[in-house]
Amino acid sequence: MEQKDWSIQEIARLAGTTSRTLRHYDDIGLLPPTRIAPNGYRHYDAPALVRLQRILLLRDLGLGLPQIAGILAKESAETSALQTHLALLREEQARLARQIASVESTIDALRGGEELMAENMFDGFDHTKYKEEVEDRWGKKAYADSDRWWRGMTDAERADWQQRVSDLGRDWIAAAESGIDPASAEAQDVARRHVEWLTSVPGTPAAVPGGDVKGYVIGLGEMYVADPRFGANYATASGGTQGAEFVRDALRIYAEANL
Repeated sequence: MEQKDWSIQEIARLAGTTSRTLRHYDDIGLLPPTRIAPNGYRHYDAPALVRLQRILLLRDLGLGLPQIAGILAKESAETSALQTHLALLREEQARLARQIASVESTIDALRGGEELMAENMFDGFDHTKYKEEVEDRWGKKAYADSDRWWRGMTDAERADWQQRVSDLGRDWIAAAESGIDPASAEAQDVARRHVEWLTSVPGTPAAVPGGDVKGYVIGLGEMYVADPRFGANYATASGGTQGAEFVRDALRIYAEANL
């Protein structure tokens, strides 16, 4: 029985990644194709799919490509790295559990006509941790508008928004690590999505009618490089500010051409 395999285009579509990323994984020895067809297309069999699944899982855990390569090559390293990330995931799980408990408590109180316990209603919520910084940068109205918008969301809307942020971070890192030009169509498509995301948040200069969207986007790109808290969201396997610099350059090119 002939063993089934899949073309690089099929795998890219199924895994939600790009052919360019898969070729990059091949170039660095992380995921070689099972065979190369006469037409030059890469093909992958079932074990290769399992390896790709592990790569994507570890990528989602925040590991860089060199770390992932080491993990896949050595089981002991895998255990150590995964234990660390498991601890972080459990910490986030605990925070979410506290949020769930506080919301359930509020629902029970409302249904039962009981007095709300304000001190218990916001356990696990930390969206105000940058309040002072936002007010200093863009004014109290900017924070008030965005805070009102956030509080007015349903749980499903918040989850969708957070997924959108996560997808953007993942795609920026993949683009930066693939070695493409910030001016390429692929990078500019991510930049477009990033700007659309920025303009969807009330209170930011990008969402104010007549605001300096171009200056805001370019300034944010510079901040991603200058501020390690934000730059960490775009950290590539090579470390440093390479990922953030890629985002900055792509956003600047997009802003100057379209805003």
